[in-house]
Amino acid sequence: MTKKLLIAGTALALISSCTMKNPLLTESAAPFGAPEFDKISNEHYLPAFEKGIEEAKAEIDAIVANQEEPTFENTIEAMEYSGQTLDKVAGIFYNLMEANTNDEMQVIAEQVSPMLTEYSMYVSLNNDLFQRVKAVYEKKDELGLDKDQLKLLEDNYKSFVRGGANLSDEDKSLYSKWSEELSLATLQFSKNVLAATNAYTLHVTDSLDLAGLPDYVKTMAAETAKEKGLEGWAFTLQYPSFSPFMKYSTNRELRRQLWTAYNSRAIGGENDNTEIVKQIVDLRIKIANILGYETYADYALEERMAKSKTTVNDFIKSLLEPSMKYAKKDVADVLAYAKKNGFEGKELMPWDFSYWSERYQEAEYSLNAEELKPYFQLESCIDAVFGLANRLYGVNFKELDNVPVYHEDVKVYEVTEADGTHLALFYADFFPRASKRGGAWMTEFRGQSIRNGVEYRPFISIVCNFTKPTADAPSLITHDEFTTFLHEFGHALHGIFAQGRYGSLTGTSVSRDFVELPSQIMENWAFEPDYLNSFAKHYQTGEAIPAELIEKIVAAKNYLAGYGQVRQLHFGYLDMAWHTLKEVPSMSTLEFETKALAPYAVMPAVEGTGFSTSFSHIFSGGYSAGYYSYKWAEVLEADAFSLFKEKGIFNTEVSNSFRENILSKGSTEDADVLYRNFRGHDPQPEALMKKLGLTK
Repeated sequence: MTKKLLIAGTALALISSCTMKNPLLTESAAPFGAPEFDKISNEHYLPAFEKGIEEAKAEIDAIVANQEEPTFENTIEAMEYSGQTLDKVAGIFYNLMEANTNDEMQVIAEQVSPMLTEYSMYVSLNNDLFQRVKAVYEKKDELGLDKDQLKLLEDNYKSFVRGGANLSDEDKSLYSKWSEELSLATLQFSKNVLAATNAYTLHVTDSLDLAGLPDYVKTMAAETAKEKGLEGWAFTLQYPSFSPFMKYSTNRELRRQLWTAYNSRAIGGENDNTEIVKQIVDLRIKIANILGYETYADYALEERMAKSKTTVNDFIKSLLEPSMKYAKKDVADVLAYAKKNGFEGKELMPWDFSYWSERYQEAEYSLNAEELKPYFQLESCIDAVFGLANRLYGVNFKELDNVPVYHEDVKVYEVTEADGTHLALFYADFFPRASKRGGAWMTEFRGQSIRNGVEYRPFISIVCNFTKPTADAPSLITHDEFTTFLHEFGHALHGIFAQGRYGSLTGTSVSRDFVELPSQIMENWAFEPDYLNSFAKHYQTGEAIPAELIEKIVAAKNYLAGYGQVRQLHFGYLDMAWHTLKEVPSMSTLEFETKALAPYAVMPAVEGTGFSTSFSHIFSGGYSAGYYSYKWAEVLEADAFSLFKEKGIFNTEVSNSFRENILSKGSTEDADVLYRNFRGHDPQPEALMKKLGLTK
């Protein structure tokens, strides 16, 4: 019997032994109390979760058993401060599940999922606890609470109501059952996407099939093949491999194969998500209905800035419909260029678009992503991003070599104020690996809070999938990747600058459609000449990036803006299509997707492919009925950045106001209030259309 099975079974002695020396359950001896990744192994997780849940339940029980009259301090604050061990364990485990997973962790996650769901129900369906919260809530106007205290009280009360506290015992049982099933289904969805992504390899043995590919792509493919024990070259569905192949390969048939594999992930086979999508949708409908909502979107949006599905659908259509003509023109322009240069088809297929749009961009703007990469060495970009934070906010980043990391690629930095005051630890994990999911994201191992008069500063992390250094070259990233870096760093600043008493209200703990404002506003600097001139130098010669290249970057900023806008809105539209359903459709998952998107299609649909089965943001992430928030936040950031453009892109009066009113406030006040405090007016959608050049 394996140790894993022993832990899952009745080996109490082993659990006790692991608990005694479990680094997840003891005070960290690492600098700043950072996680001791060098001491944590898989065997520690399950005992730590069990101990964390045991402690958290005991703390909840103590609140319920308190014979004193319910007060803000002995009920609301006591709840806020409960579950610290569980939060710590979950924060480490689930972050590593995304960034550095393994098969055993996947098994542990499946074991832990029902345990966490049961604990969640233990709190949310605890009637005695709810009655204490309700008693405080009903006296809220008499308590003289500060803004953040009142917000915490209101959030807790609403959370109970939205979590089923007012349900009958019979309905509470159903709610618990469906919540547990949903938790397991979303976990399986994510597991299938990762497995399907890793399962495919395009193996090339003939060098002629590499035509058009830059040297760095061929080198990376050769190293991938070597890692997989293959001769020749291997291309995967990981973005740093997939994307350049689609952009540069002249072999249309191989592009078709790779595109089809990417867009049929988790459709059929052993990693099939087609029925899991419908299962997730069905469970969300049931949960929403039992809580008194018509659709899951009604439930999810109630606590967001947008507030309602009508607002979201109107918002999407207000951008989608006027953008369609620009998107169709973008596709027509690329097709016309392709036909002039040898393309013989009647229409562009999806596997043609990246290739020919890249060629068209090179011709129209003389801008080649490969031509830019030598000026964006990752190390220089890191210095530039930190330098921008210093220029705007006065903060400094210092690399540390004495803080444990979970993988050798990870770097750790201490972030300090201009006067040297410690602000945060910042972890940076830049390179792809099989144990990491695709994409880029920001997260935290610990958020900011104040407990018993002691402030705990955050441990913030960004995780990306940039091109790794090779034997012949350092890590040279594309301008798009640099923009992604700035995006995730914006999220990081939101966490780093967090201020407040209550962790559930600080940092990025804001409504889903507000959280992208700090990240997306940072992308603007990637197109500002004054900023690019400050750091972009050729990694071999040290030559500053030529002015004409910067001019091309700026000129090409809105290249295919119509197409890009419609594509992004498509994702939001599909998300809302799934989550405004009142019942699961009888048609297949792929049929539903195709039908939903048909009115706004600008590229041909390809039978047997789709996006829903790998749409992790909405089926295993936190963006269900919330993917629109990327565009919502684009409107916010376009309107907000216009103030920087007016006052100066390095204007510290504006940046300090942004820090004070947005970055440091978390959700201590409603998002619309915070935004007005910074900008002086409500966000203006026309600011985005103007920024994208879609108003002519």
